[in-house]
Amino acid sequence: MDVPAGEIVAFVLVIAGAGVVTGLLAGLFGIGGGAILVPVFYQVFGLLGVDEVVRMHLSVGSSLAIIVPTSLRSCRAHFLREAVDMALLRRFIFAVPAGVVAASLVTAVISGAGLRAIFAAIIFLMGMKLIFNRRGWKIGDELPGDPVRSIVGFVIGFLSTLMGIGGGVLNNTFMTMFGRPMHQAVATSSGIGVLISVPGFLGYIWAGWGMPHLPPGSTGFVNWIAVALVVPITLLVAPLGVRIAHALGKRHLEIGFGLFAIFVAFRFFWSLL
Repeated sequence: MDVPAGEIVAFVLVIAGAGVVTGLLAGLFGIGGGAILVPVFYQVFGLLGVDEVVRMHLSVGSSLAIIVPTSLRSCRAHFLREAVDMALLRRFIFAVPAGVVAASLVTAVISGAGLRAIFAAIIFLMGMKLIFNRRGWKIGDELPGDPVRSIVGFVIGFLSTLMGIGGGVLNNTFMTMFGRPMHQAVATSSGIGVLISVPGFLGYIWAGWGMPHLPPGSTGFVNWIAVALVVPITLLVAPLGVRIAHALGKRHLEIGFGLFAIFVAFRFFWSLL
């Protein structure tokens, strides 16, 4: 591909700026992954003139590729502390990847508008939950057995892959609604992130293989320039967001991210009009 050097430099600089924003927001709100990466990438790829046909797919696929190393590292750390619910993770070991594969097949045929609509609807619900969250919200005291667990795992894998997230928000909600402590839910979600991100980003490479209109440095729906730049920049900038977060109350952070999520949802809904 014959791409002018100036265009590549501009692409690198804008993606680096996206890494700064993503790292700051991730550290501030404590929720990384696609919930922040996808909307930031979507805006950045738009500024760079990436065609609307592949713009959302590229944002989601690149997000999943970035989640791979962070989820592997997080899973190992939680496993060494014996904080992961291995019984649940074993139940999910086939169900979650099955959902990922199904989502990859959908990705190959769904339009960018359809992908935006799915992301907007789910992140809107996430935002509303955070804003109106109550500690006493519970469905039961024990996680349901099969086939409900397997169905939940499939749905988590399916929706997370379409959104480009690691599944943490969905699994945390599932586990805490059945009385599990948040620290165990977070630890288990790190393992689920591995089950989603590894086959997920490979699925997006397959789904976008040979597609036209992709920017430089892309393999299918994964842009390696974005991946290579965002990971180290995010790690460098996130501590600044963490310091800001510690100056605020937990409830303020929940409301803050909830409002951010609703803003993103309306931004995507508006783009569909």
